[in-house]
Amino acid sequence: MGQLVFDNPEVLYLLLCLIPAIVWYVLRQKDQNATLQLSTIRGLEKVGNSWKTHFRHIPFVLKSLAFALIIFAIARPQSTENWENTTTEGIDIIIALDISSSMLARDFQPDRITAAKAMGMQFITGRPNDRIGLVIFSGESFTQCPLTSDHAALINLMKEVQSGLIEDGTAIGNGLGTAISRLKESKAKSRVVILLTDGVNNRGEIAPLTAAEIAHTYGIRVYTVGVGSMGMAPYPMQTPFGIRMQDMEVQIDEPMLKEISKMTDGKYFRATSNRKLEEVYSAIDKLEKSKVDIKTLSKKEEQFFPFALAALLLIALDFIVKVTILRTIP
Repeated sequence: MGQLVFDNPEVLYLLLCLIPAIVWYVLRQKDQNATLQLSTIRGLEKVGNSWKTHFRHIPFVLKSLAFALIIFAIARPQSTENWENTTTEGIDIIIALDISSSMLARDFQPDRITAAKAMGMQFITGRPNDRIGLVIFSGESFTQCPLTSDHAALINLMKEVQSGLIEDGTAIGNGLGTAISRLKESKAKSRVVILLTDGVNNRGEIAPLTAAEIAHTYGIRVYTVGVGSMGMAPYPMQTPFGIRMQDMEVQIDEPMLKEISKMTDGKYFRATSNRKLEEVYSAIDKLEKSKVDIKTLSKKEEQFFPFALAALLLIALDFIVKVTILRTIP
């Protein structure tokens, strides 16, 4: 059932100003009574009060009502509905993105890391009901953005990600461990890590499978994505003559990534092109749909305009009455 509430209810206390105003007006009317001494009123006995006498209070009434309506408008009246139960789809997701130098390989357009970011941002946009965070890793790991429902801020932070932000290398275990630390305290019914890498674990203090065991303990599902084409991939190399493209072997530890996903009830994907990467995100999007019952308050709507309009009309009516019915000649 709809109801009217005020966003600034403290403003309504200004209505108390009407009390002294009314008292002052009443006392002022008594003081303004004129007297006229006559020897007899026999000729005036049948003369009644003029109709204007009864209308002289109209301007004050109109001003008082206009003042009250303006106060109501400033208090920001809003119409809203009661709390209601709704069902939505929402989970907590951490994207763990490898930003090692090998992610600059150009078997994706324009390169692996840019393609991964673009598809990641598209994935985030398509899941408005989820809390999503971002962890980046190479030789070490770092939380770029904790779990948040502010997807615009998350996308802006993802745009800033580039290779070279942290020490180079591939610490898959550290990246997964950092992602788990962001999810382990979550109360969500479903918690997921999307781990994207294009290499073999060669750095870090945490072994990838140890991190996977921890994820399984906390009930966190890990989807692993091997990013890179099969065989060789063009890689930009710095030479005395500038940047030249050189083919380098693609090395992805697929057995380890498959084992991580298997241990955590997730799934392994191989993305060999922009289109394949988009298909991977689409598949994960379809796999992770969990209905959650939540209690929400329906959207409020501002209702100050009718009060402000009514106040304006009363002020205009007051002016019209003064210059017509109650017009006085100096």
